Amino acid sequence: MADTVQTAQTIYDVAIVGGGPGGYTAAFRAAQYGLKVALIEKTDKLGGTCLHVGCVPTKALLFNAEIWDHVQHGAEFGISLGDGAAPTPTLNWGAVQQRKNGIVVKHTKGLDFLVKKNKVTRIQGYARLTGPAVDGIHTVDLTGPNGEASQIKAKNVILATGSEARMLPGLTPDDRILTNIEILALEQVPKSLIIVGAGAVGSEFASMFRTFGAEITVLEFLPRIMALEDEDISKELTRLFKKRGIDVNTGAKVEKIEKTETGVKVSYTDANGKPQAKEAEKVLVAVGRAPRTTELGLEKTKTELDRGFVKVDEAQQTAEPGVFAIGDIVAGLPQLAHVGMMSGMVAAAKIAGKKYRPVRRDRVPACTFTEPQIGSVGLTEAQAKAAGHEVKIGKFPFAGNSKATVLGSHDGFVKVVADVKFGEILGVHILGPGATDIIAEAVAVLELEGTVEEMMFTIHAHPTLSESLLDAYGAVEGMAINA
Repeated sequence: MADTVQTAQTIYDVAIVGGGPGGYTAAFRAAQYGLKVALIEKTDKLGGTCLHVGCVPTKALLFNAEIWDHVQHGAEFGISLGDGAAPTPTLNWGAVQQRKNGIVVKHTKGLDFLVKKNKVTRIQGYARLTGPAVDGIHTVDLTGPNGEASQIKAKNVILATGSEARMLPGLTPDDRILTNIEILALEQVPKSLIIVGAGAVGSEFASMFRTFGAEITVLEFLPRIMALEDEDISKELTRLFKKRGIDVNTGAKVEKIEKTETGVKVSYTDANGKPQAKEAEKVLVAVGRAPRTTELGLEKTKTELDRGFVKVDEAQQTAEPGVFAIGDIVAGLPQLAHVGMMSGMVAAAKIAGKKYRPVRRDRVPACTFTEPQIGSVGLTEAQAKAAGHEVKIGKFPFAGNSKATVLGSHDGFVKVVADVKFGEILGVHILGPGATDIIAEAVAVLELEGTVEEMMFTIHAHPTLSESLLDAYGAVEGMAINA
């Protein structure tokens, strides 16, 4: 189904395959540049994994978990939960899920509105490339929702097909063996949950369901959880997880997952090489995401793949003229919604002949909504040293931040990695309250190649969480005010 009338003679400036964050952002930006745009999505809803079974619903549940945690400690804030010597708060999981679903519906409708506002032609169907452009025009095969076949023509094609959860060999998701999709639709909080993988997805669900009262076991194959973060972040988050009663196991190799009469059993080898087994009501497999690049007709083009990921240049162009790739399917870029969005804007600008700045891996903020939150950008201390920098480190604990005291959230710190020679800030790593929001300042600082000296004399409002950054900049020179 298309939102606007198309004819057999319609030739679009750009056809975008995939209606997730990368795809719809590219579509709207291209339309703003005055291009004629077709947005192709195989389902009847825009928003992709992020909106429907990823970022948005997960963060909605995480916010509920944050509120639930505050309610359970209401007495500390002078909040009475009712009469009785020991009033007990009650969690209405159905209402939690209803609120989460309502948020998804609201933003899905918002995308429908924006499609019409930007005069983007929306087409439901599965798209495949037919080969190189002929006389500068690409032909894309379409299979509609009822199997009907058709074609559209476009001068350029942007592939934005996203990714899907990887599953361990031999396993199929169901009501006990879960991926990010199934776990978001649970009818009740599980009493116990084993999580395989402690990257952002695994760590967020571990934090969330522990807050809701589940017994949590984390099994991570790598030597530390959140392995892409600075080592100090991983170390402190591990300590805080264990303090909360989360059973964290690193260096754990899962050998077998099998169903029992009442749940699941996971057999694994621990860091010392000893066989171990753990049983729980459910298991979440969070071992990464695979790019959706099969059955797109890429083999009929010059497009190059690296382990299923598409190779592109700095403008998101593939080796096939007129074919671009953005988001989760791109080789070398982190699989994050905001990366998909920005890479979509870059591709749209290139197609429209406008100025753009390439997506830089070392300028991408990473945000993980655990408790406490993680926000980071730039080089870790180890990466900076490996790159040949002589570094100096500034570290400021949230225990010294007055707004953190107001919030009752003192765990964590801000860590600044700076170059000794010029004082340039190379990386900022935050574990603590509001980390996913205040990291935005650090992204801007790195983009503008800011120095410690410049940021030490940049006024930060008081009392705010962002003030912790000012103290962290000062800590690089051993001059934090509040520590």
